[in-house]
Amino acid sequence: MFIILSQIFFGVFVFGIFAVCSIVFRRRPSNERNWSLDQEKLPRAEFGEDGKILVYNVRHTSYRTTTDYAVSHYDREYDLNKLKKVWFFLIPFTGYRGAAHSFLSFEFEEGIFVSVSVEIRKKVGEKFSAKRGLFREFELMYVVADERDVVRLRVEHHKDKVFMYPTSLTKEQGQELFRDMLARANKLAEKPEFYNTILNTCITNVVHHINVADPGKVSVYDRRVFLPERLDEYMYERGFIDTDLSFYDAKEKHRIDMVAKEHAEHPDFSLKIRGR
Repeated sequence: MFIILSQIFFGVFVFGIFAVCSIVFRRRPSNERNWSLDQEKLPRAEFGEDGKILVYNVRHTSYRTTTDYAVSHYDREYDLNKLKKVWFFLIPFTGYRGAAHSFLSFEFEEGIFVSVSVEIRKKVGEKFSAKRGLFREFELMYVVADERDVVRLRVEHHKDKVFMYPTSLTKEQGQELFRDMLARANKLAEKPEFYNTILNTCITNVVHHINVADPGKVSVYDRRVFLPERLDEYMYERGFIDTDLSFYDAKEKHRIDMVAKEHAEHPDFSLKIRGR
């Protein structure tokens, strides 16, 4: 009798697994959903032959809370000939050991900064879940925004630590990186993809783009890519962070959440968080 019951339960379990997988893999990504207002508009880029790139829907959001905010977008032209520096941001998640978000920011002459952040594209009322991210629950999007938007959200409302590191990429590598990220944003606007907590995340995409600009710079197989709370340590070891300091001194120097809070309303926010 016990053997028969065990076989029945095992059969039900296997059937349940197949049923769930069948439902999950029938889902198709879409750009037509009831999106959260801060992720409703996808960025798009037009590439000129003279190194100038016109980016549509650069986001500037003023967050009162994570759910109460005023969203605006603008179009801006960026001149790759005036690119000065690429910056690497790491934000360990408060309360989630091992997890972190990362994005890249591009500094141009005349005090112009723009960030590119790979994120889930939230629907109205939706929140991130690592478990749900395994089952085709979220689409992927590239947020192109000013630094005040993406930094203040993490500092003031998520209460996270924020680390901002200068990178060792050359001007030419930075140009290639910016082009590659915007080309990917264009592709997602035409052909959406699902986020995947393991295979298609902010970190895996950032690593891919870095390796396009500087082939072989970062291995996708290092454990700190999959558990990115210590990703900055790995980037330091690979020479991606531009510093002569020890890692721990560099980490202390480049933590910016407190100074970001102090200068949250300053018109030169991006300069102030860099101590300028």
